Amino acid sequence: MHSSIQGYVHHDFIALAALFRTMLPINAPGGAALCIYHRGKVVVDIWGGSRNHEGAAWEEDTLAMSYSTTKGILATLTHKLVDLGKLNYSDKVCRYWPEFACQGKEGITLRHLLCHEAGLYDIRSLVADAHDMLDWQRMVQRLEVATPLHPPGATWGYHALTWGWLVGEILQRSTGQDIATLVKTYLVQELSLDGCFIGLPSAQLARAADLIAPQDKTTRPSWSQRILTSGRDQAMSVYMRLTSFDRASMLAGLRPHGIGQLDFNSTQVRQACIPAANGMFTARSLAKVYAAMADHGRWQGKPWLQAATWQQATHVQNRKHGQVIAIPMHWRLGYHRVFVLGRSPRHAFGHFGWGGSGAWADADLNLSLALTVNTGQGTPFGDSRLPRLNTLARSLASHR
Repeated sequence: MHSSIQGYVHHDFIALAALFRTMLPINAPGGAALCIYHRGKVVVDIWGGSRNHEGAAWEEDTLAMSYSTTKGILATLTHKLVDLGKLNYSDKVCRYWPEFACQGKEGITLRHLLCHEAGLYDIRSLVADAHDMLDWQRMVQRLEVATPLHPPGATWGYHALTWGWLVGEILQRSTGQDIATLVKTYLVQELSLDGCFIGLPSAQLARAADLIAPQDKTTRPSWSQRILTSGRDQAMSVYMRLTSFDRASMLAGLRPHGIGQLDFNSTQVRQACIPAANGMFTARSLAKVYAAMADHGRWQGKPWLQAATWQQATHVQNRKHGQVIAIPMHWRLGYHRVFVLGRSPRHAFGHFGWGGSGAWADADLNLSLALTVNTGQGTPFGDSRLPRLNTLARSLASHR
């Protein structure tokens, strides 16, 4: 194995290590980690490259901010609480959050939120400056008085940022516990995770990888402009060819004012609770969470979710084109379809993130995969690296 890669690879998956190696930056800072479970066993657990500009090595326990990959973790936490009887997918939000019941939001349910059908994606009109997103209570109060852009269930629009406060506030109100405590209790402790945080504790800051922007950042257009005008990345090219999206709704959902001045490497952002965007994870932890989902809610031979809960959580809710992101995402309850080079596998689901991270499960193959990175751009759901890894992983697993 190349000296820049460390970890373990089962001999059946050696080709994935070779592919992963090609994705590490050459003569430039940046690193990544890849972890895969097949039939409940780790078959790939590797990492390489650097975690900051100074060239410090990516370590076995390095945490990487994984943007929208965080949504899949919050969704899984939600399913666990539903499974325990603390919530129901058909519950109206105002049952737990009475102040929410105004401006036409009275009929919005947890199900609507999970599959992005609530019409509350417009972060651009919600905050005057992106720094407002660091204040949980401020965001909750603004969502309380917000007016949906369409009736619940009429269509979907990707709630790229608002999703975390909407779902997260219900979890907190229904349990009386904050998100960090819920993640620790129902995910970290139950599944013995080595790194899974939404709001990074001070004691864990030293493990965090720095996000590394392109070296020619000063001459490159903003990422929202690239989504509209560029096709250099393979994933971006596919996105541009297959979609005709509305620029106004994309900016409303993805681009709050001042987002370019919000430093995602700052301690302030790392320690805030932004459950749609700032989760810090190891690839190991992400892959293990999805390994339980890949086995129909079972972990180490024992039920972790009841079969009925797992069925509801993974059932496709909509296949339509939506707002903000025009691609049909085949939304489950908090998960989207898995992108591969070819047709999306029918029973695979997960969540990818801006910058290239992502994690998913395939129930047909009892397979899960997670990639964490600190370099890369592309579309709101990553770039071409993850689909390439996904395609090869499914091929190798299917032939074992």
